[in-house]
Parts: sequence; structure tokens; C-alpha cells
Amino acid sequence: MSKTLFSEAYLDEYLELVIRHGVNIQKGQELLISCPVDCAPIARKAMAVAFKFGAKNVHMRWGDDICGRIRFLEADDSIFDTFPEWDKLMMESLADGGAAFLRIEASDPEAMKGVDPTRLSRFTKASSVAMKPYFEKIITGGVRWSIAAVPSEAWAKKVFPNAASAEDAMKSLWESIFTAVRVNGDGKAVEKWQAHKDALNRRRNLLNEYKFESIQLKNSAGTDLNMKLPKNHVWKGGVDIAKDGIEFLPNLPTEEVFSAPQLDGVDGTVVGTMPNVFRGNLIDGYSITFKDGKVVSFDAKVGKEHLEGMIKDIKNMDMLGEIALVEHDSPISNMNILFYNTLYDENASCHLALGSAYPDCVEGGGTMSEEERVAAGINVCDGHHDFMFGSADMKIVGTTASGEKITVFENGNYVI
Repeated sequence: MSKTLFSEAYLDEYLELVIRHGVNIQKGQELLISCPVDCAPIARKAMAVAFKFGAKNVHMRWGDDICGRIRFLEADDSIFDTFPEWDKLMMESLADGGAAFLRIEASDPEAMKGVDPTRLSRFTKASSVAMKPYFEKIITGGVRWSIAAVPSEAWAKKVFPNAASAEDAMKSLWESIFTAVRVNGDGKAVEKWQAHKDALNRRRNLLNEYKFESIQLKNSAGTDLNMKLPKNHVWKGGVDIAKDGIEFLPNLPTEEVFSAPQLDGVDGTVVGTMPNVFRGNLIDGYSITFKDGKVVSFDAKVGKEHLEGMIKDIKNMDMLGEIALVEHDSPISNMNILFYNTLYDENASCHLALGSAYPDCVEGGGTMSEEERVAAGINVCDGHHDFMFGSADMKIVGTTASGEKITVFENGNYVI
């Protein structure tokens, strides 16, 4: 990372936000940082910040898109039906010991382009089974975790293909990331985030007061979806609270207020309005049709085989687990940048997720067994993948138990 790209004050402010308010590291706590090797200098700085604010120890889990691609292209075919036991034990032991988890996101959106999709599919299945205990802690607040992004050259060049140089592309992506997380080097990011969290809390509380039985989502792109909500559904957004009672920010940035659909209560068609990245491959021009909560048909102009893998590879990935509301007139959307990264693109658009619901999206869900969650009306799955369908003309109407219809979104934005 060249120091000419931006003032170090910006990075210092960003990393303090990530460590102190993202994972909210506590004195004497361990932290695991997962990071691509391309971004090692940033991970080292994050490690130093974590120690500064009381971390007992910081562990590094390095990844590399190029090595991953080579493995999927060249390795013995048998390995894709297994997941390394050492990796599983590391994640589980740290989670059981109360560690926090930070993922630094910087992947090449097309790192796996041209890789045999069946190999990707088989490894996804194997890893979902092996990592189920860890995934369960993530979705139930058993650990504090956060995802934050930094540029890699491959990602920056994908987002800004017309930049004069790789360094110019990196600079533009850094500037965009800082804007999205409300960092401008003045040391007031935490203050700005408190105001932002308050705004999300107001929307969330209002939606919870309505206790909608269902919502209808419709736009000119072709989305026309009727969605029932579980009887005791809960809208969430902004900060989360782990089982230890400590707040954290799972995503930096975040603009969403979200809940879970009734698992058998979704009917109609949703049309994607932004490309989606799945297993290092692009999916674009896609649509998915549901009947009684299940996917009954789908199509895509680009990457249909990867959309099929998303839907079919893991049990119950053919049902929805999340509905998230994001205003079209929001900071990330207004940048008018396609990030090719779900962390950012999902916060520029209303989105849905195939797969697992977050248990706390129904009252008491965090302490329920999987069977009890299903009985409460939410999907249980070993995977969760977001895709975007928001637009400038999105209309969302909620229906209350008395039959009253309340317009929630008009022309892509809240009207409540």
C-alpha cells in the first residue's frame, strides 16, 4: 500500500472503527483475522490496533485467490469432498474460547472463472457440513464478528476498469470505501456511526410496531413478490448484540433493516438488478420464481450454472432466509458504483438471501433448536447468500393483521 494513496489518518480511523465497534474487542479477548495475502499490510495494522485496545492474542488466517484457483484447477479430484480437519478445529476452538472474528474482504470477483463448477459445488457441500457448529455460533450471536473491506489490485481494476493505472484504481476504491463507512480522517467516524445507528433503529422499531402479516414487493424490472412474515417476526438492523450482551457491527458498512420471510409463504418472481458474485464467479441478468416458499424456476444471462449451484447444492438453499430493506437514495447507492462485492452492493439495494434465516428474526429464535425455528416459520440451512433486487421505482406495501395496507417504500425509498 502506497502512502501516497491517502492520508494515514483515514486508515487509522477506519481500523479503529473496525476493531472497537465492528468486532468490539474486549480486554483479554482473542481475535482471529482472516485476510487475503494481498492485504497483509492492512491486517498487520489491524492486529496492532487490536492489541492496543486490549486483545490477549491475535491469530492470522491467510487466504490467496491465486492459490485457491490453482488448487481447484490442479488438485486431485478426491479432495473436494472433504474439508481440512485442522481448519475446522481451529475455528471451533477459537469460537468455543470466546474469540472474536474479523474477515477482511478483498477478493477478485472472478477469481474462479473457468473452474469446474462441480468441484466448487462439492467443496461447498463439504465445508458447509464441517463448519456447521461455527456457522451456528455466527447466526445465533454466539461470537462477535465483523466483515470489512480493503482494496486488492484485482478487485480495484474490476470496479474501475477505465482507471489510468492500477494505483489510480486502488486510490478510487479506497476513497469509495472510506465514503461508505463514513470515514474522512477527522476522527468523527464513531460519532457519525452513532447517528446512523439511531436512524436504523428508528426504522427497525417502526416496522416492528406494524407487525405486518405480509409484504408485497414490486418494481418495473419484473419483481412481483408476495411474502408472508412469521407471526412473531422481528426486524433487525444496525448494531447486533451477542449472547455475552456486548454490541458489535457485523457489517461495515451497513444500511439495511432486515427480517425473515415465512419459509413456506413466498410466491412470485424476483429479478436481480445487480450482478452477483458466487464462488468467485459472476451471475447476472437473473430471475428466480417461488411457489409456497420454494424455488420453482430460475434463469440467468450470465452464470446460470452457478445460480443453479447456489440453489441446489445445499439442503434448503432453495428457500429464502432474509428480506432486507435498503433505500435507493442511500450513501452507497448514490455513489453509483458497482462494487462486485456483496458487502457493498447489498448495502446499495434491497436484497434477499437464499438459505438460513438469522434466528433472532423471530422472538426467542436465538435459543431455539433447529426444529423449533422451522416450527416458528423460518428457514434453517447451512448456507446464506444475498442477492440484490432493489431499484429506483421499488414499491413495498405491508398488510397488517386487520387488513390495513401501509406503504413502506415508494420510488425506492421509505415513506414511513
